[in-house]
Amino acid sequence: MGKTSQLAPPQMVQGDPRTLTLLDVNARYLPHEQFRQLVANIKRDGHLTSTPLVWNDAGNGRLIVLSGNHRTLAAIEAGLPQIWWMQIDEPLPRQRQIALQLSHNAIVGQDDPAILKELYDELESVEWRQYTGLDDKSLDLLEKVDVASLGEDNLDFASVQLVFLPDELQRAEAAFDAARSTAAADQRWVAGLEQYEPVLDALETSRAAYKIGNSATALGVILTVFERHLGELAEGWFDAVSGEPSRAGTAPLETVFGVRDVPVETAAAMRAAIDRMVQDGTVPVDEPWRALEILIGGLAV
Repeated sequence: MGKTSQLAPPQMVQGDPRTLTLLDVNARYLPHEQFRQLVANIKRDGHLTSTPLVWNDAGNGRLIVLSGNHRTLAAIEAGLPQIWWMQIDEPLPRQRQIALQLSHNAIVGQDDPAILKELYDELESVEWRQYTGLDDKSLDLLEKVDVASLGEDNLDFASVQLVFLPDELQRAEAAFDAARSTAAADQRWVAGLEQYEPVLDALETSRAAYKIGNSATALGVILTVFERHLGELAEGWFDAVSGEPSRAGTAPLETVFGVRDVPVETAAAMRAAIDRMVQDGTVPVDEPWRALEILIGGLAV
């Protein structure tokens, strides 16, 4: 293996981050929520607390960010007019550029879970805990799993996993079922790529509003808001202008009444009335919902 030459010490340069060229191919990526937290931290600090590494590609008149692309992009989004960076001015072969990029991404060490949790527990302010990008749930998990297995290269990016507490799971499943049942049974809805960012933004908004660090809990907040607006899902099958259905198939009762539950007394009276109609043959035994048609007919008269 040939010996590589030493680099001259980089110089510290201050300038507009918008003049820097970000990498087209970057092995290091940042999940959406972590990037939003990075932007929020930079806004709070008013500057970067770690400096990007930039190469002066004088031949092409570009300043290329070899390391710190996400910090640079976050600084731009945070509205910083100036940042500091370390700049290499000497010529760099493509191989040396790649080696520098990968080394800065890879040689970062690992956190000792016990020390990490101990330091985190010293933070008394909720704001400073949120600033770290960590949360109580992830720190609890550090005690139960191998740190190496947490690397994102081991995750399956074709799936999304949401973890709910037992008392939240039933409510979450019911909310998803209600949303799904607004379509006819033979329909399939596919979310477009353009809807991905709004979903993540909704999660971020709920996290920020309630100072939540866990995404599953933030989704629970969204589902709670969804429950308050069940009646609006009637738009999926009801034409309010004509008063007629806008499609064939069935519709969930939640979207008719706007609530998922009714008082037990009301439910008992409804059930008793339906049972009487079934017993006297007014409505078929396998179609008890037709009792509502009889009620509607009586009101129309």
